[in-house]
Amino acid sequence: MADQDAKAPQDGAGHRARLRQKLADSGGEALHDHELIEYLLALAIPRRDTKPLAKALLREFGGIGGLMTADWPAIARVPGMGDTSIAAIKIVQATALRMLRNDVAARPVLASWQALLDYLRADMAYLSVERVRVLHLNSRNMLIRDDHMGDGSIDQAAIYVREVIKRAMELGSAALILVHNHPSGDPSPSRQDIDITRQIVEAGKRLGIAVHDHIIMAATGHTSLRAQGLL
Repeated sequence: MADQDAKAPQDGAGHRARLRQKLADSGGEALHDHELIEYLLALAIPRRDTKPLAKALLREFGGIGGLMTADWPAIARVPGMGDTSIAAIKIVQATALRMLRNDVAARPVLASWQALLDYLRADMAYLSVERVRVLHLNSRNMLIRDDHMGDGSIDQAAIYVREVIKRAMELGSAALILVHNHPSGDPSPSRQDIDITRQIVEAGKRLGIAVHDHIIMAATGHTSLRAQGLL
């Protein structure tokens, strides 16, 4: 038994060295999802075999997207996850979102639509609750504020016309993009989604505030109400 215990750390170190070399030689695409998480966790808890924990996390949250967007308490409920290892996951998520958001903020939003979709997908598509946000743009369609309006239950989050328009007036917004997610995985708009969007469009028109789109994000894709002819 003592020999096996002595051998385990050496084997673990060799395995991590192989993962590190694969990453150095071929980049992240050469690693499986569980290997990415395994190596990340190994940096936070270096004296432990992190492969089983990585696989458990991916099973629990349905993949990397669900893991990265899971909140701190949800990750903490997985046996073996402490503050240091959770922080490692959340700092990676924060860094990725910062990079994607900076791409959106650097150019007029309508001229960098794919960058916006990439950012919204990373931030919202895998959430387990419905989240509403409003992107406020100036007259040059540059992002001036990304407002998180609130989270709802697993089924719905309320969007209040008066609050959206009031906030737009406070910020001097020239245009808005409405965004929310469907935790069900289906990005198809509901009747309520369409109705509330049209109410905000009409309220904005009276004040010279355009609504460029309402985007619904989900794990399986997204829907643009404008592209669907629903605005």
